[in-house]
Amino acid sequence: MASAQPVMATLPSSSFFKFPPNSSPAFIPPPPPGSMAFAPPFEIPDHVYTALLDPRVPLTIATVYAVTVKALNRYNKSTNKRPWGISKTKPFFWFVVLHNVFLAVYSAWTFWGMLGALRRTIVSPMGPTGLAGTVDSFCKLSGAPGLGNSAYFDEETNQWQSFAAGAVPGMEPSRTQPGRMWNEGLAFYGWIFYLSKFYEVLDTFIILAKGKFSSTLQTYHHAGAMLCMWAGMRYMSSPIWMFCFVNSGIHAMMYTYYTITAFNIKVPMLIKRSLTTLQITQFLVGASYAMAHSFVSYTVPVAVKVAQNTTAGASAAAAEEPALIDNIKNLILGAASKVAQPIAPSAASQQAAAGTAAEHTTYAQKVVPCITTSSQTFAIWLNVLYLAPLTYLFVSFFIASYIRRSTAESARASKKSRALSAADGKGGADAATAAVLRRLSNVVLAEKAGWDAARGLEKEVYGESNGDGSAVVFEEEEDGDEAAPAKLAVPAKGANGKAKSGKKGKR
Repeated sequence: MASAQPVMATLPSSSFFKFPPNSSPAFIPPPPPGSMAFAPPFEIPDHVYTALLDPRVPLTIATVYAVTVKALNRYNKSTNKRPWGISKTKPFFWFVVLHNVFLAVYSAWTFWGMLGALRRTIVSPMGPTGLAGTVDSFCKLSGAPGLGNSAYFDEETNQWQSFAAGAVPGMEPSRTQPGRMWNEGLAFYGWIFYLSKFYEVLDTFIILAKGKFSSTLQTYHHAGAMLCMWAGMRYMSSPIWMFCFVNSGIHAMMYTYYTITAFNIKVPMLIKRSLTTLQITQFLVGASYAMAHSFVSYTVPVAVKVAQNTTAGASAAAAEEPALIDNIKNLILGAASKVAQPIAPSAASQQAAAGTAAEHTTYAQKVVPCITTSSQTFAIWLNVLYLAPLTYLFVSFFIASYIRRSTAESARASKKSRALSAADGKGGADAATAAVLRRLSNVVLAEKAGWDAARGLEKEVYGESNGDGSAVVFEEEEDGDEAAPAKLAVPAKGANGKAKSGKKGKR
């Protein structure tokens, strides 16, 4: 049994960063139904899997979506944001409800399927292979289970390879081999989740039908999600499991919330906050997690056959017995017996002198990177670049909100301090000022600014914009109730191409 193997941080090979990436290996379809314990519940022809992963599919749909949204935003602006006639009908209401119910149920189904795949394949770091076994189960999606038994694609030979004993170089991983994430569910649930990104654009058209504007960031979010899911699934990139698993879980809760609010049912503020926090956290954490795969390596035990000469042991065993008999004869009969009876070499000693060679297997340690192809690297960094603007916008919202809140609270504290000083004298004023400053600490201001930024980003990504490049957020009063809307500026460009600032709202 292999002992615990180390994990280390390493720089990725420069050969992995190229565009376009290597088109090999080809996508491996999921196992056929009934071929293994947790095979897909229904069959999709292999050519359908491959055809819908053609890069022209997401590129075409994303382009048509973006152009259509741009045109409909102009239309809504020309009608002064008047809701479309269909949006006031009962069929439209029930369409929205069924749309949300469908996405909530589908997302929960995907989350449950991916949870099962993770439970069956991820190795505990407390096991005999240690942390390296856990990293291996996350990084290598295909092949046999166990540290060092996975299959990986080698771009130098343009073949599938494996360090497993008896592995045949160039043989594609089996579609029915259990124990790795791809066959256990990711290939099936991930592919359907990729298709769901095309259907989710109906969220945007529901907003537009109500006469509202769809923000540029929302269009970017939906179009980018199509391309990122395509890259992750087409190139079988390791981190794509996180987007399928985490995003489907959050969407299950999010669309359930939308369904409830469609019936004008009031949802507690705690649930609203939790959903917003989860939505934004997946953006901020997802990029970091994906990027880390390019900088992780670990060691695996590699079987090595060593030739060993067995002559020495056999010679000693064969020669020891005749030599002992000769010594006894010499003591009893004298030296004459040695002349009269010359000793012929025994068959055992002759065989020992000839010697034989044998092979035995030993294990050496080899450092392997988590990511082994340029195509996997492309998928990872496409996701990182996709999430970078969302992270930047969150930070921008946070800074703007923190400065605004800090300035307002400082002015309020100063005004209260002057009032107390005039009424009670210097000593009372100093004590009151200290109390106010403790209450309005930087930690509290940062917490409120973070909440403002999260809601601002959520509104931009999942809701409508004001049409002027700013997001509507709600400021909270001290008791936690929602107050009047305010604006946080989002960088936008005017007709001259220069950035224009958002308008400041009043509290």
